[in-house]
Amino acid sequence: MNDDLLALLKSVDTPTVCNAIEVAQGSRGFDRFTRGTVLCSDPDAGAIVGYARTAKIAAADPPSEPPDILKMRRMDYYRHMAKGPRPGIAVVEDVDGKNAVGAFWGEINTTIHKGFGLSGALTNGVMRDLGDLPEGFPVIAGSVGPSHAFVHVREIGTPVTVFGLEVADGDLIHVDRHGALVIPQEDIPELSDAIRTLLDTEKLVLEPARAEGFDFAAFEDAWAVFEKART
Repeated sequence: MNDDLLALLKSVDTPTVCNAIEVAQGSRGFDRFTRGTVLCSDPDAGAIVGYARTAKIAAADPPSEPPDILKMRRMDYYRHMAKGPRPGIAVVEDVDGKNAVGAFWGEINTTIHKGFGLSGALTNGVMRDLGDLPEGFPVIAGSVGPSHAFVHVREIGTPVTVFGLEVADGDLIHVDRHGALVIPQEDIPELSDAIRTLLDTEKLVLEPARAEGFDFAAFEDAWAVFEKART
């Protein structure tokens, strides 16, 4: 991914990228995106784009492993997050799922991850300390809660599933307040042109619809042009 593509991806929202991937693929049916509603710590932050650094955590129940093993794995987790390609995004699955109660993503942990050079976090788990999270590190999470409970790291660098989306360590992902998607490697060469084509095509309807005097006749004309451009 070159700098121009990175800048373009950061300038558009995740729904736009979802549609652009279908333009690049030449058909509908792209399905590597999240399902359900997400929460964003900073809805005005815009999109984050980067390579996934994956892990799994749990917090609802006390861990059964010895404390020294848990501490070692926690350090291995941070070592993993501190390395890898940049830009990077932490993608952490809370295996407690709908029963997630432990807020892994608070002021301290987000500040550490931002210090490592990561751009943000995607998790189906819990975030807290809203208002105290560092600027420029949005967290897209499943819920908000007050406690860290028994949070501990289970796995590092393994494939994860977050909001129904399977993400492998190193996958290129696009994330914002709408959710997230994995950008297929094979579509990257075509993606810049696909995004620009999509934006230009949408203007064929949006500009007339925003103009004074727009009515059904104007809509019919605009939609005919729009449909022709999409085929």
